[in-house]
Amino acid sequence: MEKRVSVTISDGVADVRLVRVDKMNALDAAMFDALVATSERLAHEKGVRAVVLSGEGRSFCAGLDMGRFAAMKEKGGNGVAGGEERDLTTRTHGLANFPQQAVWGWRQLPVPVIAAIQGVAFGGGFQLALGADMRFLSPDARMSIMEIKWGLVPDMAGTPILASLVRDDILRELTYTGRIFSAQEAVSYGLATRICDDPRATAFEVAIRAAKRLLNNLSVDPGPALLAESAEQMKLMGSANQLEAVRANIDKRPPRFADA
Repeated sequence: MEKRVSVTISDGVADVRLVRVDKMNALDAAMFDALVATSERLAHEKGVRAVVLSGEGRSFCAGLDMGRFAAMKEKGGNGVAGGEERDLTTRTHGLANFPQQAVWGWRQLPVPVIAAIQGVAFGGGFQLALGADMRFLSPDARMSIMEIKWGLVPDMAGTPILASLVRDDILRELTYTGRIFSAQEAVSYGLATRICDDPRATAFEVAIRAAKRLLNNLSVDPGPALLAESAEQMKLMGSANQLEAVRANIDKRPPRFADA
């Protein structure tokens, strides 16, 4: 299987990079597997005191692989996030299902995780960035809660994290519209920590141990939110209007939705 994530550990800092450069680090089944395996490995790696999460090439992560949506256009089904058909309401990793663990696994690490973001972080790629404790953005970075474009909801652990970061009305507007927003807007909304000319270099400068376990213990219970986003996604996946949203986007035409 082609490599999706590289890990280098030096002086206690784990340099984790998405390396599917030709696809703007889009999330396919192999990328999900690699992200979950990497966070699980680092959870048991002795001597790691911080993690820097970034994407090689011109973008952090463009979101779900287009091949997933093309397959939905042809066949329907609910295999978007993990490749094969699966019941997303099944908890495979404690509070989370497998696709959620690709994001939630970074939140569970007992050391700081800093995401360095350039280019785009769309949809699932944006949710991956939310898994970090801090997000450093390049001035030209762009982000989007893009799931609505495909007739879906954010279901990779994004909802409980977003609710703790951004004002409710802003969150609703971004989720309902799927609009792309700038690095400057991300900071103003509370979705980014800072804007840096070189996010990766800055992330390494800041990668020091923090009292993360204490902060995690102060968070609200995420279990119900993680399960709820899975249940909502299961209702939408494979429905006539969701598949029409996919077809319309791929065919580059306005969607023709049936009445609910």
